[in-house]
Amino acid sequence: MRQVSLREFRTRGSKALKPTTPGETILLAGRNGPEYFLVPVLEDVATQDRELQRAIALASLRRGWQIAKETGADKITDEEIDAEIDAVRTARLRRKKK
Repeated sequence: MRQVSLREFRTRGSKALKPTTPGETILLAGRNGPEYFLVPVLEDVATQDRELQRAIALASLRRGWQIAKETGADKITDEEIDAEIDAVRTARLRRKKK
């Protein structure tokens, strides 16, 4: 994977993105670090799209874990989780009965 600055991309455009190896993924980085991945289409687009969606989902999950750790939600017990689920289900049932 090759890294290209957003500034270089803006000024040089396609020349900055010209791959040095076929199928090379390019990381566009800004002042605050990585911003975008440019992934070339090599094979079946549907297969690559599924893989990309999977990678995005995994990144989202990791971000969720990080937020849980920062807020202390990662220390909730199974019993507390079950109680919260039961409370939500009970409230939904009450609304449906009205």
